[in-house]
Amino acid sequence: MTEQAQASGPQYEFTRDWFSQNVPVWRQIISKDKPTKVLEIGSFEGRSTCWIIEMCTEHSQSDIEVYCVDTWEGGIEHQKGGQIETQMSEVERRFDHNISVARSKSSKEAAVFKVKKYSNHGLPEIMASGKHGYFDLIYIDGSHQAPDVLTDAVMSFQLLKVGGVMIFDDYLWTMDKPGFQDVLKMPKPAIDAFLNIFQRKMSIFFGAPIGQLYARKIGN
Repeated sequence: MTEQAQASGPQYEFTRDWFSQNVPVWRQIISKDKPTKVLEIGSFEGRSTCWIIEMCTEHSQSDIEVYCVDTWEGGIEHQKGGQIETQMSEVERRFDHNISVARSKSSKEAAVFKVKKYSNHGLPEIMASGKHGYFDLIYIDGSHQAPDVLTDAVMSFQLLKVGGVMIFDDYLWTMDKPGFQDVLKMPKPAIDAFLNIFQRKMSIFFGAPIGQLYARKIGN
């Protein structure tokens, strides 16, 4: 099945596509690692989630689990007057619909756990349920504010197994014009800080497009 068929089939209801450009790298990771336990922070309409469900069930030897942590309230860019003002109740409805479609298409059972909370509440609850070092793949694409990104990264590290992959979206994202960026409103400073401090425990993938940052956990 092609990427286009997997991510934009006629039954899906997607209005935005911020993910398809990442598929070539993701396909390599999933075909090699065959993750069965995935955590996604920030799911929006579920385009990346649906792709993960279809691809992971295709490549894994067993059923999979996907945890989606999102408030479905949107970031500051989605609020009234923001750069991409969005009716988030409709986004959540489309997410629920799209996940149902993806599960119906998948070749194996995909258990999807919808954690409708801020990540600084949802991630500790997942940790408290005994999931330390549980996930094969963690995708961080929630709030783009630096303090939130750093918090998500540090908590996700505890949930990621040694050998697992952590993917940061929107490495170079900013709402501001070049030369006027507010470093507290960008993912990059937080991602850099995390990977600098955890450099003996995380190994960055070289040669991948810089729109996202990919790293493998090499130690606790």
